Amino acid sequence: MTAVLRALSSPRAWQATFHVVAGMFLGATTGAVIWGAGVLWWAAVLSLVEGPTGYWMLPVLYVAVAVLGPLAVPPCVQFFSALQRERFRVLHGVEIAAPKHDSGTGWRRAFRPWTTGSTWRQFAYHLLAPVLGGLGGVVVVLCWAAPLLVLLWADGVTGPWNFLWFGGAAVLLLAAPWVARGIASADTAAARRLLGRDHADELAERVESLARSRADLVAAADTERRRIERDLHDGVQQRLVSLALNLGMARAAFTDQPPEVLEVIAAAHDEATVALAELRDFVRGLHPAVLDDRGLDAALSGVVARAPLPVRLHVDVARRCSPSIEAIAYFAVSEALTNVAKHAQASRAEVVAERVGDRLIVTVTDDGRGGASVDSTGTGLRGLAQRAAAVDGSLTVVSPLGGPTTVTVYVPCE
Repeated sequence: MTAVLRALSSPRAWQATFHVVAGMFLGATTGAVIWGAGVLWWAAVLSLVEGPTGYWMLPVLYVAVAVLGPLAVPPCVQFFSALQRERFRVLHGVEIAAPKHDSGTGWRRAFRPWTTGSTWRQFAYHLLAPVLGGLGGVVVVLCWAAPLLVLLWADGVTGPWNFLWFGGAAVLLLAAPWVARGIASADTAAARRLLGRDHADELAERVESLARSRADLVAAADTERRRIERDLHDGVQQRLVSLALNLGMARAAFTDQPPEVLEVIAAAHDEATVALAELRDFVRGLHPAVLDDRGLDAALSGVVARAPLPVRLHVDVARRCSPSIEAIAYFAVSEALTNVAKHAQASRAEVVAERVGDRLIVTVTDDGRGGASVDSTGTGLRGLAQRAAAVDGSLTVVSPLGGPTTVTVYVPCE
């Protein structure tokens, strides 16, 4: 009994009560507006069908109502839905995410809301609001006000009827908190289903969020590679250059030293030179500085110039792509030409990079023996495919036995 009495003053009960009562008034208002607009539109249509009479302005008014009325429904539905979601947030502490709306342009902007399921779901909620919210609010108000109503209506009633009246009022009052919370829960369930996002919207939002996260990770990895390349170029590489120069000068100057000393200096100089060359290749493999300074054309020209076979290059990129996309194109060409030199037994190759719309297409063709595949081990093509897929791109390999082999990378420019 103590728990029942405590429920009468619990914050949750009064919060649910305020929520339901506010929903009663708001649902009645929105329902009256929507139902009234529907009746007005139907009357205008019937008047046009039956043939309007009276002044010439009346047919014009009927046509305007019949044509423009449906166009005004989606904005009204969205406005009332926003009010209802705000009611749930402020009075009930429930956040309901609004469905996304594809506004479009032109006529599509006017008719697009009618083709989306979210508009019809919200429309259904507002049609049910007078029933769910209105009747529910009336029941809750009657439960809370039952003793007062009995005092007003049962004045002068004596005998068993008096006991029945006041006993029923007491039962309704004690049940009011649970009735209010039950109606509020039912209203919340209906609102989540009809006013919020459906499963498809949530999946689309998750996919969009994952795509943004993946793009951020790709950009962060590219930025980190650039930082490492700059640090190595400005730090370790410069020290190795200085060391190699000093050893070269010592090797040229100390010619009168014993042979074993000259051999040590010469070996140290050769090792420093080899280490410097390996470091330069490693830095270039991280991120070529020329790609940032002079663009994809110059960077690919350097790759082609270092290739051990004749390579024809054609670059048609009028507007530069994002740095991470250019890096993917650069490494794709570099890896493909490395495969050609190692495995294809080709006499020549061709590299074509062009921007078509918002996509960058890079094609590497050789006249080798063929047989290359993304699933082949030791070719690096799988890594290129994964790198392209990380930015919603793709890689295709066409390599019949006997050749030729064509490796094509499709990546978005942004």
